[in-house]
Amino acid sequence: MIYEEQLQLLIKNALAEDIGDGDHSTLSSIDSAATGKAVLKIKEDGILAGVSVAQKIFHYMQPDAVINIIKHDGEVMRFGEVAFEVFAKVHTILQCERLVLNSMQRMSGIATLTKQYTDKLKPYKTKLLDTRKTTPNFRLLEKEAVRIGGGVNHRFGLYDMIMLKDNHIDYCGGIEKAIEKAYQYVQEKKPGLRIEVETRNVEDVKKVMAIGKVDVIMLDNFKPDQITEALKIIDGTYQTEASGGINLTNIEAYAATGVDFISSGAVIHQAKSLDLSLKAVIHKQ
Repeated sequence: MIYEEQLQLLIKNALAEDIGDGDHSTLSSIDSAATGKAVLKIKEDGILAGVSVAQKIFHYMQPDAVINIIKHDGEVMRFGEVAFEVFAKVHTILQCERLVLNSMQRMSGIATLTKQYTDKLKPYKTKLLDTRKTTPNFRLLEKEAVRIGGGVNHRFGLYDMIMLKDNHIDYCGGIEKAIEKAYQYVQEKKPGLRIEVETRNVEDVKKVMAIGKVDVIMLDNFKPDQITEALKIIDGTYQTEASGGINLTNIEAYAATGVDFISSGAVIHQAKSLDLSLKAVIHKQ
């Protein structure tokens, strides 16, 4: 399913969850024909994310709603600025308000933290990957926020790549056996599906190099000097990913090894939502 289809489904389900059998607060107090204006106010510095999503939410509810975008996704935002104006039925504004804010606040927090990581990687060839450590049913927008912040989306789910992690390897009976079975599976059932294998030490790396048949080698919980040793063994034959225990204080030491990718679940699960508000604009007579 493509991004736009997934987003429409997310919006549909989220609005249904929130509105249920009716927004009775709005139904009871606002005429259904009333129209109005609201502005998205920025109350915290960071990287703005979710403007295009907000636009889709309003248009899902009311296709002719007018959104005047002032600041775009990926731009630096400052306290006191306005991101956009929306002109629509008041019912539309009020029923979309919480979904818009929840999405944008979460996405902006992730994009802001991701930007802090990717800024540290600018002097190096290493790229930042996200992970599957996401909020159920909100992965689409969390990963979009990583992209807006300058990161690279890794696999979206269990279906778009084979990743042989420690539990797969242990249940299967060893790293060589797991690779052989995965490789055979790809040849028979999913030609072209990429295979990544997790290694836990340099000996694992040597085993992978002896058997081959993978696309990416993950170096899990390796120290930078161990990664340097492993990269000498791999010698550019496969793409490499460093993972585990990497944060803002040590990420440059890992990038300096020359590893191709660094993955971080923290850019999503440690991100702090940023403060935004959607406020009615009332013109006095």
